[in-house]
Amino acid sequence: METFEIEIQEFLSKVIEIQADNSADAILKAREMYRKEEIVLDWKDHLKTEIKEYTNE
Repeated sequence: METFEIEIQEFLSKVIEIQADNSADAILKAREMYRKEEIVLDWKDHLKTEIKEYTNE
């Protein structure tokens, strides 16, 4: 019997509304909020799961 490395990836996604002067500022605000854990994604934000053989490429 062989041993295989299997990769499991979970993808989460959430859409939020942020007030800003432009989209670049809104993205910066969202990144900062995410970094400070003011935006947290959880099981409700699950989009899909992929399971495949792992390749180190």
